[in-house]
Amino acid sequence: MASGTVSKLVAGAALVLALLTAPALAQKRYGPGVTDTEIKIGTTTPYSGPASAYAAGAISATAYFEMINEQGGVNGRKINYISLDDAYSPPKTVEQIRRLIESDEVSFLVNPVGTATNMAVYKYINQKGVPHLFIGTGATVFNDPEHFPWTMSWTPHYASEGEIYAHYILSNMPNAKIGILSQNDDLGRDYLLGFKRGLGDKASTMIVSSQTYNTSDPTVDSQVVTLKASGADVFFIVSVPKFSAQAIRKAYDIDWHPQEFVSSVGSSIAGAIKPAGFEAAKGIISAAYQKDPADPQWANDPAMKAWNVWMDKYNPRINKSDYYAPYGYNIGFAVVALLKQCGDNLTRENIMKQASHLDMELPLLLPGIRLKTTPTDLRPIKQMRLVRFNGERYVLFSDVLESN
Repeated sequence: MASGTVSKLVAGAALVLALLTAPALAQKRYGPGVTDTEIKIGTTTPYSGPASAYAAGAISATAYFEMINEQGGVNGRKINYISLDDAYSPPKTVEQIRRLIESDEVSFLVNPVGTATNMAVYKYINQKGVPHLFIGTGATVFNDPEHFPWTMSWTPHYASEGEIYAHYILSNMPNAKIGILSQNDDLGRDYLLGFKRGLGDKASTMIVSSQTYNTSDPTVDSQVVTLKASGADVFFIVSVPKFSAQAIRKAYDIDWHPQEFVSSVGSSIAGAIKPAGFEAAKGIISAAYQKDPADPQWANDPAMKAWNVWMDKYNPRINKSDYYAPYGYNIGFAVVALLKQCGDNLTRENIMKQASHLDMELPLLLPGIRLKTTPTDLRPIKQMRLVRFNGERYVLFSDVLESN
């Protein structure tokens, strides 16, 4: 055979091989809940029950995805966000998560809210191999990639936040007598673990009284009266917004005026401060990792301006002072960034792989704080800054703080 003919045959064979392999190389890879036009994700949140203030986060995330869908979705796929009420009740969470995974067949879960509620389902979710992302709790148990590689939190860990408050008290109020009100579950225990660790050897002498409550309790009035009687001049409130409001108000009504510290998860102006009364809450110290829309220092911030426009158009039912409005916006932004990072490989395995390699800024995180994960540390947010309520809004007064 002539050499020219051989060359043509080889070239032809190479062309055929290229045509055959090109589609394979460009092939889209999908897991459950994903098509060329849609990606289905799910969550549970307390639209009802004692922690219903948290629902503003899911409502805001839903509004963010509505905007993204109007813009054509992510890589041509609309986000179908299925958000179910679990009333902050673990048995209800189990029922709703099973529905999302087994019936709705969502691709992954994003920001299901609550410590006890996620405790009830995270082993099942990991057995199913479903990404359990940006969950609405800072309990340390949810950063265990060796045993539960499909689960990652969003909220800075409660123990770390508790330690930050303890360090501040030791530095600024070394002779403080501390009274504590905490939720009687893993949320409360984690905060106390870090708080006592931060106080070190002084914990046993500085903490003069520690009271707990259950989310089924109607009020925390009796606990607050007991704490006042202990002689405490520092009041550490570890609770969801409903009970933060009750505790702040009761202390004010019985003429007890300690320096109050309120955990970030219970510090919302809309959910806790406004119901308690602005005057009653004046001087409260908390911790933050996201920008406060009420803070005038962000008035000309481009990201905050964009958020305000978005709120007016897509999320008008949520008050702009609600902590969980920017929270849900940041969640939505992070999910969209993650999906873009995944490209057309939308298997659950790749979604989790990309989630464990995040390194990004979010529009409404405080300067110096960014989302960062590794396969051995699935905590996205590890830093916070202290804030003080001045009677109208929270004011930043510390640098970026971090605890391990």
